[in-house]
Amino acid sequence: MREALYTFLALMSHWRRHKANLATLVIGLAIATALWSGVQALNAQARKSYDSAARVFSGGETQNLVGARGGPFPQEVFVKLRRAGVKVSPALEGALRIGDKNARLIGVEPLTLPRSTPLGPLRDNDEAEKILTGAGRAFASPETLSALQLAEGAQATTERGFRLPPVAALEAAPPGTLIVDIGVAQKALDKPERLSRLLVSPETPLDAARLRDLAVEDLRLVEPDEESDLSRLTDSFHLNLTAFGLLAFLVGFFIVSASFGLAFEQRLPMVRTLRALGVSAPTLAVALFCELLLFTLVAGGLGVAGGYLIAAALLPDVAASLEGLYGAALSGELALGTRFWLSGLAMAGAGALFAAGGGLAKTLRLPVLSVARPIAWRAAHYRYLWRQAALATLALTAAAVFYRAADGLLMGFLVIAAVLLAAALFLPIALAALLALGERFARRPLARWFFADGRQEIAGLSLALKALLLALATNIGVGGMVEGFRQTFTGWLDARLIAEIYYEAATPADAADIEAWAQKRPEITAILPVWRAKTRLSNWPVEIIGLAPHETYSAHFTLLDGGAGAWRALHEEDAILISEQLARRLGVGVGSTIDVPTQRDAWRARIVGVFPDYGNPRGQMRLDHARLAQQFSDASRVHYSLRVARDDVARVMEEMRRRFGARIARLIDNSEVKRISTDIFERTFTVTAALDTLTLIVAAIALFSSLLTLSNLRIAHIAPVWAIGVTRRRLAGLELLRILLFSGGAALVAIPLGLFMTWALVAIVNVAAFGWRLPMHVFPAQWAEVVVVALLTALCAALVPALRLARSAPVDLLKVFANER
Repeated sequence: MREALYTFLALMSHWRRHKANLATLVIGLAIATALWSGVQALNAQARKSYDSAARVFSGGETQNLVGARGGPFPQEVFVKLRRAGVKVSPALEGALRIGDKNARLIGVEPLTLPRSTPLGPLRDNDEAEKILTGAGRAFASPETLSALQLAEGAQATTERGFRLPPVAALEAAPPGTLIVDIGVAQKALDKPERLSRLLVSPETPLDAARLRDLAVEDLRLVEPDEESDLSRLTDSFHLNLTAFGLLAFLVGFFIVSASFGLAFEQRLPMVRTLRALGVSAPTLAVALFCELLLFTLVAGGLGVAGGYLIAAALLPDVAASLEGLYGAALSGELALGTRFWLSGLAMAGAGALFAAGGGLAKTLRLPVLSVARPIAWRAAHYRYLWRQAALATLALTAAAVFYRAADGLLMGFLVIAAVLLAAALFLPIALAALLALGERFARRPLARWFFADGRQEIAGLSLALKALLLALATNIGVGGMVEGFRQTFTGWLDARLIAEIYYEAATPADAADIEAWAQKRPEITAILPVWRAKTRLSNWPVEIIGLAPHETYSAHFTLLDGGAGAWRALHEEDAILISEQLARRLGVGVGSTIDVPTQRDAWRARIVGVFPDYGNPRGQMRLDHARLAQQFSDASRVHYSLRVARDDVARVMEEMRRRFGARIARLIDNSEVKRISTDIFERTFTVTAALDTLTLIVAAIALFSSLLTLSNLRIAHIAPVWAIGVTRRRLAGLELLRILLFSGGAALVAIPLGLFMTWALVAIVNVAAFGWRLPMHVFPAQWAEVVVVALLTALCAALVPALRLARSAPVDLLKVFANER
């Protein structure tokens, strides 16, 4: 143990003399861990919120009965099951707005709530008894009260003008949720005698056979451990985040790997001395492992703390994205357990071990006398270039195999990962080949030295250049996908949102009154009901929307597939239009027929068109408005759009507000709808842009750390050239030029690699994640921007080492010749 301790202290003394290398190593490992941990914290917080929302009804062993089509069902079913001896408790869920905030409203019957659910304590809560008496009670978590700007005892008013009971704090309530008596919920949501689920008491569990015997075919049984729709819908979002976090960790890993490699290179004489003094290879390995453990604890701890801060900063944008895309409410405060901190440290330890493992193995395998040679294992590194070429070829072959078998989101990411790995492995080989070509055609001695010395320098910079390549390619790939999505999405919104005014009535009766008034207004040229219903196809939630016969749709509603006769067939036959994602999920197309579950029976309809529905994770189906009313009597009958001359929009909206007031739950014009949609889009990609920028910054740090650490080792190569008459300033300029050439070469390779990433994201990942495909867009201006960024990154990274060389004292260069090297 004493020998291992002294060996450890001797190894650690290296870092006192090379503080810059120590700083880059700690910073690199901390940044890599922070980016990974931050993404994992965001995902963990989101899933915790999903579980909290789902476990309100499915906690413990509680089964649930929900509508087979996903919508509400009659309250009589509750009475029927209770009379049959099945202990069930009714519940109703719905969305509403309080002020400018969205909220989820849950109505429960506290006397029959199963105690196994998180809301079960309501049965025994003294304060909760008031939910059924007097003005009643509403319950929300303290965080929700703060978000809605409500004090305890206050009464919130919904956008429909309904006044909720006084609110009290309840820790068990999920985020973004208000809990009230079910009768209050039915009034607030305008769903009289309707339920969204029945909670089955563990005392009277059900199975499929028992459910058939009870003759409640319109319900389906949801087991306690069944994954919620929300969790399934958001899986692709979180997998995308995880993939980006892993890529960011990989780029940071290159910093650590370069720093460890150069440290081993610098410490080879020390290792030689230790081995000559009798330190065994196992003892040296133990000391090096203890060093790795120390770095893991220090840098990993800093990284996990940094990840927490990154997650806290990005959480509002992630929450806004998930709410806008999926209607998911996230807790605004990070609450991470011990597992998060331990997993971050484990990731840091794994990264440090893999980064140092190669150099450690090479050091321990080399004979003692070989260790004495300067930069002993760098010479061996060139032999590994051909092995890298072989590995790169294998990676490309694996990418081709993955693509042929691509069936899912994970497989799509494997294709991208394999191609990125192949490109990273090929980069130093390509640069070395280009430098060899330049050396061959160079005529002046200094030019030949410039290219030859560059080939030798590639070994020390290869990891940093790989990090830069991956960061630039990711910037091009993700940036091209996002900008292409932005253009497509904007054009799609302009074509889809043609009506000038959109409104939602408070109740169907109010909707009928507003429609009657609108028919008498000459400035309103068309009244288009947009009634909605829900169903499920292949156990997937599907939204159904009715379309009235009007040129607003036939002239502007874009179809990906379907002829000119699609609109005539839609209104004259049992026909439907379906979204691209639903068509892909069901494996159907134009001409196919599907059975659509309705209230009475399955309705067979023919698909006459497929339309794009960008940004919607759920399936969507559109059919004739009259046929929707016929097949789905429970359809929401409160949504409408109006065609109005643009000059009359403000006046009509003002008249509607004045005349109907709270009878209109929501009234907006199409410009406001576009603004809201665009804001959701921008917030969705805020996290992606942030991670993209952080990855590029990490790559710059990797290049800077490698150059700074190599600057001392480069003296041995530069001093002889200086000794024959080349000035230090000129040598510094050549060093700077060489780094700019390396970075420019990485940028040129990054352009086709980034284009491949864009194609893979829109053609493989996006289709697997969301079920729809974006058109491929290219942006040459972005390529030029990336080349400039690469050169600026290299300039900033190389400036300090170049200035250090230009200002170095002649005595420092003369020291090279003082002893035999």
